[in-house]
Amino acid sequence: MGNALRSLYGNCCNPKTQQESADSYGHHHQHDVPTTTTVVGVSALAHDLLNYEHTSQVPEGLSQYVASSKKAQAKWYNKLLQAWKEAQLPPRTRKQASRFVIQALNEYQKTDVEGLLRFYGLPIPRKRAEIPGEEVCPATWPEGVQFELQTFPVDAKCIADGDGLTVYVDVADPVPEAVRLAVSRRSKARASRDYRTADALQKNIADAGYGVVKGSNNEDIVAKMYRIRMRGIDAPENQQPYGKEAKQELTKLFQGKCLTIGVYDEDQHGRLVGDIHCNGQFAQKIMLKKGHAWYFEKYDKRPEFKKWEKEARDARRGLWASPNPQKPWEWRKNNPRKELKR
Repeated sequence: MGNALRSLYGNCCNPKTQQESADSYGHHHQHDVPTTTTVVGVSALAHDLLNYEHTSQVPEGLSQYVASSKKAQAKWYNKLLQAWKEAQLPPRTRKQASRFVIQALNEYQKTDVEGLLRFYGLPIPRKRAEIPGEEVCPATWPEGVQFELQTFPVDAKCIADGDGLTVYVDVADPVPEAVRLAVSRRSKARASRDYRTADALQKNIADAGYGVVKGSNNEDIVAKMYRIRMRGIDAPENQQPYGKEAKQELTKLFQGKCLTIGVYDEDQHGRLVGDIHCNGQFAQKIMLKKGHAWYFEKYDKRPEFKKWEKEARDARRGLWASPNPQKPWEWRKNNPRKELKR
């Protein structure tokens, strides 16, 4: 089990290949870092279980969240460790980890379990018996998908246009020291209302490929940042007719939601190209059927995409209400300085 947990700790929430879907997860834990912002979630739990297996010590700081003694806490970690050993697939999202903890510790006091969830920054359900809405993703991804991402809830400001956005996911590797320091300094600057310094530090964090997002308990979480391009569709650019409407539709679809993304590859602009599922819905299908995007046949040969676009064309939905809408790729050829996509 030591090797399994070590693997969990080393690979938690890494972008996951289909072949790796049954592997273990875990990542850098930061309860001992002197900062108001912590790296929490599945990885922290995996780290602490690995540490408990080797040392029989519960994490420092947990007693600030629960009233029970360390002897009682040790019983919890024995239960959690045993449950992790028996799990066919260890939890890999924060919701799954919350459900795992609740089920493993169902005989213990609600206040203790909720304190443990708060310690790890995991969501606390309104009803103890259930965790709201696991995100639904396909049983199998299409051929060509290399790995899967599970995101934090999407902020409206992260929607770039009708087919592109920025997402944040639980970090897979130890956060670089420079980023940790910048996050700590940003938190202190915001607390003192030094927003100019906080904004400058936020830019440094983003330039390093990270971000700070709010958890379900309003705690700060360090997350990895990815720019995403939706595969197989091309929405009007923001400056084009119907560009703003397409962006608004994607914002309405994604805002506040956790996404499941199957990533195929990376484009020449450094964005990950993928399929996106949101609350059990295939985002590309929605955008095409509602007439908010063109089928980008040059980069995707799935026949259902052409069918969905035709449905919208025939019904004159969305951009197809215009008698002669301009193809986004042709618009970009005539506006090279504003080119955002391939």
